[in-house]
Amino acid sequence: MIVAGFGFRAGATKASLKNAYDRLGGGADLLAVPQDKAGALCIRQLAAELDLKVLPIDAEAMQAIETPTQAARVIEKRGTGSVAEACALAAAGAEGRLMAQRHISEDRMATCALAIKDDAT
Repeated sequence: MIVAGFGFRAGATKASLKNAYDRLGGGADLLAVPQDKAGALCIRQLAAELDLKVLPIDAEAMQAIETPTQAARVIEKRGTGSVAEACALAAAGAEGRLMAQRHISEDRMATCALAIKDDAT
């Protein structure tokens, strides 16, 4: 299973998220976002376009994840180095691993990271 984790600003559009996702090559089986953004129009539109479910990740789960990317502003605001990486890893579970660090959309409104969990484990 491949999980696409997203972080995005309030003004992000579906195109912002799709651009960040496409920069990683796509191919996800599930989308993961912070719980407080799971109802955002942009992620609902992307999920509908890709025919994928959105898994909300609570703040505590995100903060428990060590991420390779360490953005000071994100640490201050969210308690994790990268929202996209933390969401992807949290959704992939204990056996998950990051397969692509966060990529930023061209408009700088969204980030996406990919994590993988071996379904056989």
